[in-house]
Parts: sequence; structure tokens; C-alpha cells
Amino acid sequence: MIENESLKQKILELVLNSDRKLSQSSIENILSSELNIKRKEIRKALNGLISEGELEYTYIFGTSYVEKSFNRPVRISSSVIVKPYNLTYNQLDSDIVIDIFPGISFGSGEHPTTRLSIQGIEYALKDQKLIHDFQNSTVLDIGTGSGILAIATLKFGIETGIGVDTDPCSISEAKKNARINGLENRIRILNPSEQPNATFSFITANLRFPDIMNLFPVISKNSKPGAPVVLSGIRPEEIDAVIDRYTKNNFKCLLTSEEKNWSCLVLQKNN
Repeated sequence: MIENESLKQKILELVLNSDRKLSQSSIENILSSELNIKRKEIRKALNGLISEGELEYTYIFGTSYVEKSFNRPVRISSSVIVKPYNLTYNQLDSDIVIDIFPGISFGSGEHPTTRLSIQGIEYALKDQKLIHDFQNSTVLDIGTGSGILAIATLKFGIETGIGVDTDPCSISEAKKNARINGLENRIRILNPSEQPNATFSFITANLRFPDIMNLFPVISKNSKPGAPVVLSGIRPEEIDAVIDRYTKNNFKCLLTSEEKNWSCLVLQKNN
């Protein structure tokens, strides 16, 4: 029989690593099958995590989900702190703070793909200084969700950005997050059909493997020579196929990183 604390850790890992929102019933179904334990034991551990403030219930369109509590600042890279918009935080001079309004879109900094993406952005813009002159620099964030990646690139120096998403709720949330970070005049959040025909200094896409592969023509067309590209939402077993697709077509791979069975790539378009 699995110990209660070990079961709590399993639940946390499941919630954090999932690429979709999970209901209590989904968690019970997955873990009862995987661990061969009774659902009441899972409920007990889950209730403990909620009482401790590690997890919380969210309600979206009449359905309840279990999610990581976003009630404190989270450091997700050496420079970047993500925090709830209404929480005060005594930041260091070197900190870049992103305020996020908790909502239904992924992108509060808790999910490994978000952390990996922002670490990739920091690597490209701060560590490697792949963009030497930020004047007139632009970013395209494909599948923007909460808008956190577009916001992060601007906090690191990119001048203006466009985030695109097909989900109306994500578009609404990303606009709200741009506003609470004081960037509403520098970031435009659009439906893909509204995206202008332009090239960009930086591109980010935190999506799943099929989208990352299918979007290659779009990313190639919309990236300027020398533009860094950060791709996340990729499983480790998928990374070689992504690298192969991009490096055979005018991109070079600068960095691969991995966290909790998720991977991220930092690429750069050849000049």
C-alpha cells in the first residue's frame, strides 16, 4: 500500500505534468488504475493537498477541476518571478516580475513547459544576447494562452509583440495580463486570421508536438534571419524529430532542456 505522503506527491506530479486540466474523477481514474489503490485513499490524499493549499478547485463553465494553487510568487528562472497580480512582492534589483491574473488558460508558471519556455527566453535574450539591438524588435507568440511568454520577452527587452490564439477565453485573459503588466500598448492579442503579414525578431510557441511540426512553414516564413525561436510542449522522445525538421531547413539548435518529461528547444534561424 502506498504511503499517504507518497500518494500526495504522485497527485502533485500528475496535476503539474498534465497537458490538460484534470477533474477529481480523472485523477482518481488514472491513479487507481496506475497504482492499484482504492479511490477513497486518493480522495483522502487529494483533500489533504487542498487543505494544505497545494491544490485548489477551479470551476469553469460548470465543471470543477483540480489545479496547482497560484497564491504565491513562483521563481521560474534565475531572473523571472511570476506572481498573482494582487500580491505584493519585495523583488531584487535583478528580478523580472510578471503579474498574472489566475484564469482558465495555461501559463501561470507552474507547468514545466511554461518554465522551460521562459528559461529558454532568458537564455536567448539575457545569457546569449542573441538580439543585440532591441530597437524595433518584435515577438510573435503562437498559441499565446495567458500571454505569459509574450510578456516575458518584452520584460527582457523586446519592443513590441503579437500573441495569437484561437481560443476566445485565452485572448481575453492574455489582454488582461498584458494590461496588468502595463504592456497593453506594446502587445496585441489576436486571432490567427488577424495576424499581419510580417516577420519577427523572436518567435515562441508552447504547443504540442503535432502543432510544432505543422507550424514549421509559418515559423520559417515569419522569422527574420538570425531570429531566436523557443519551442516547448515537446516530449523527450519527440525532440529529435523536431530538431531534424528545423535544422534541415535553415535553423540551428542552440539549446535543449528537459523537466519532468517535457522538453524545450532554443533554435536560431540562419542569417
